[in-house]
Amino acid sequence: MRKRMWIVMALILVIPGLLLTVSCAKKAVKKGEPAVTTTDDAAEKARQAELERQRQLEKQKMEEERLAAERVKTARDKFENSHVYFAYDSSVLNDTAQSTLRSGADWLRQNQASRVLIEGHCDERGTVEYNLALGDRRAESAKRFLMSLGIDGSRLTTVSYGEERPLDSGGSETSWAKNRRAQFVIK
Repeated sequence: MRKRMWIVMALILVIPGLLLTVSCAKKAVKKGEPAVTTTDDAAEKARQAELERQRQLEKQKMEEERLAAERVKTARDKFENSHVYFAYDSSVLNDTAQSTLRSGADWLRQNQASRVLIEGHCDERGTVEYNLALGDRRAESAKRFLMSLGIDGSRLTTVSYGEERPLDSGGSETSWAKNRRAQFVIK
């Protein structure tokens, strides 16, 4: 009988303890209450803030890359659209021509993979053969100057168009001065 009493006593104490433990383990969610605790809310907000920060950094990086590419293209266009002008019947580089070539050499140093075709041009005066030879001397003069500034000659090629491709087809000294030039084509 005593044994039974101990068993009943034990059951009386154990069963309510188990019920109390089990009932505290799960918290019922009432309608209208958020299922996420405040700790989870803070973690989610921090995660969202980090994602937004990363998006902003990526956006800023893309804008910087776009601006850098635009600067390179602008510098390339400036070099490609610059011309070295010569005096009548001459292939000697004046100070302005040398300054233009120095700027071109700076661009070429920054863009090691680029190659340049230097075109030699003349005005319409003189024979076709003479103007082709003069155009060649003008292109070679520009090439030699660029090489003296440290540009590898294997990156520079020349061609003479003589009087075949005038910038200005007028028959005045102003027109002829525009046509006596070396110009650059970047490959």
